[in-house]
Amino acid sequence: MPRQLRTGVDEQILDSAAALFARHGFEQTSLKALADAVGLSKAGLLHHFPSKEALFEAAWDHSRVLSSHVAEQVRPLPAGPARERKALELLTDIALDRPGLVALLFRSMTAPGEDPQQAQDELLLNEMFVVDPQQELERAIRIVGALSAMAVLTLLANQEGDKTTWRPLILRTCFDALGHRDAPGHH
Repeated sequence: MPRQLRTGVDEQILDSAAALFARHGFEQTSLKALADAVGLSKAGLLHHFPSKEALFEAAWDHSRVLSSHVAEQVRPLPAGPARERKALELLTDIALDRPGLVALLFRSMTAPGEDPQQAQDELLLNEMFVVDPQQELERAIRIVGALSAMAVLTLLANQEGDKTTWRPLILRTCFDALGHRDAPGHH
């Protein structure tokens, strides 16, 4: 059972740590690098999380909670463009606020087999976008392309510090990548 997160401090630690784990993997991410990334000493970081393993698990758990929340919100919608737009909107908002956690979640696509619960992550994405990758390869590739574009573009939006201007452009790009024309009124 994941421990209860403290206020924003733990979430910031998790997001920064998740970004490092996503970029370098668990083995290549040192406790010192994690502490440096969040502006704490190693002892300070260990005050929040008892070990690198505990921090890694907490980051994965938090990423899964966020993706499960998106899946729950789109589940009542019928498969199709409206459901996919809603999933993209929710995922983009999370990615703009917590880019590290989203990068870690998407790592299951770029580093297969590293996380034992990867199949669960794939099922959540398949549920959000209603796709069977074995039967619909082109569509599955479009979804991965849209999510990859979202990951990169939200990172750039965060670097630029202009999430408001970037958000509608990111959504339009991702929706187009899925093969949908942007609906009128959605900018």
